[in-house]
Amino acid sequence: MTATRADTPPPEPRLPKRRGVELSLLLCAVLISVFGYVAVGLGKDHAVPPDALGYGAGLAVLALLAHLAVRLRAPYADPLLLPIAVLLNGLGLVLIYRLDLETPDDRAAPTQLVWSTLGVALFIAAVVFLRDHRVLARYAYLAVATALFLLVVPIAFPAVNGAKIWIRFGGFSFQPGEFAKILLAVFFAAYLAANRNALTYTGRRFQLPMGRVLGPLVAIWLLSVLVLVLERDLGTSLLFFGLFVVMLYVATGRTGWIAAGLLLAAVGAYAVGSLEPHVHSRVQDWLHPFASIAAGQGPGQLAQSLFAFAAGGMFGTGLGLGRSILIGFAAKSDFILATAGEELGLVGLTALFLLYALLVARGFRTGLGLRDPFGRLLAIGLSSILGLQVFVIAGGVMGLIPLTGMAMPFLAQGGSSVVTNWIIIALLMRLSDSARTPAPEPAPAPPAPTSDPGPDPGPGSPVPPDTAFEGPR
Repeated sequence: MTATRADTPPPEPRLPKRRGVELSLLLCAVLISVFGYVAVGLGKDHAVPPDALGYGAGLAVLALLAHLAVRLRAPYADPLLLPIAVLLNGLGLVLIYRLDLETPDDRAAPTQLVWSTLGVALFIAAVVFLRDHRVLARYAYLAVATALFLLVVPIAFPAVNGAKIWIRFGGFSFQPGEFAKILLAVFFAAYLAANRNALTYTGRRFQLPMGRVLGPLVAIWLLSVLVLVLERDLGTSLLFFGLFVVMLYVATGRTGWIAAGLLLAAVGAYAVGSLEPHVHSRVQDWLHPFASIAAGQGPGQLAQSLFAFAAGGMFGTGLGLGRSILIGFAAKSDFILATAGEELGLVGLTALFLLYALLVARGFRTGLGLRDPFGRLLAIGLSSILGLQVFVIAGGVMGLIPLTGMAMPFLAQGGSSVVTNWIIIALLMRLSDSARTPAPEPAPAPPAPTSDPGPDPGPGSPVPPDTAFEGPR
């Protein structure tokens, strides 16, 4: 009898890099943004803006540089993340420019373009120099210490619109809480990846993990939320709470954490909404958005936002033809979604939400494709940050939940916001490259030994020593 050699398994098919698809989508994103920029000028002044060519060239250069960095350093990254980010950023610049035409003394679009350039530069730096996302897990405690420091610093500065979330000196200002959310996501991912087994309770009865494991995690989360409550930043508090609950659920796979999180969120929201005057006034505005009209004081910001959505109808009034500037000082930041709803209509607003949904979905898909727990949790956490922001902001502007004062990712005016969102996209690109990069092919196995003596050498032929007959076995 002869021993048959085991067939080696065929190599796994290599995933396509899709960089050509990414370049084509980037071209479409730039063209759509330039078309919107031209449409604003035609609708408002019946003329093409004189700087339309410069705007399109600048956006195209930023997109091309980001694409080249991805092509060289992250060739297997998700081909949809970068084009969606460029399109959202470009549309945000269009909407801000449109509102700038109503406020000649307050031009925010040029500043936003500068911040977008800085964000793309940091995107390129992260893609080029961060070769392995697992390196971030080594700096988990440094990340959480930096995050808490960034959250505490604004307490020493005066409040802006009722909240102490800004650092201002001279003509420069930024919101450190935007950077803290990325650092907390890194810490939560590293800590939960290292202790996920201890945090998972077993059995049919609800059993909490040991305090020495859960204690540091809850303490840091409570401290960050407490600081944000003192700063009257309800939106970021809700974002951090949702991020903590989502990542804890993903790490343990237990729905009990979701139930406990919803219960704690309801209790905390009731307590803060009842005791904090600034938050209480926002809750009252949410419950009675037309109370100021009944009192003869005219419509408030939320009422004007609802009027803008109603005026937009199905297809909108057209870019440059709306009146959402009547919302007031927050038209370019908190309520910029109302401008999109009024001038692009329900169809355009739905398209925006689908872009955000696709961005979050691709981030979740990246997490599912990663094998290391830290990378999986980090991808889910960063994607959840974007999803929670969109829900909180859109819900507040549309009257679904109380207003929170956050910035719509990529769309609204805010330098800190657009920079941190580009960093999030860079990390997701690095994570997706790790998830889609094919594993190296294993070295071919040596041939298995065979017991086949081969053809009969014939009489009189010498017998090799290694095949000599040794007698009966």
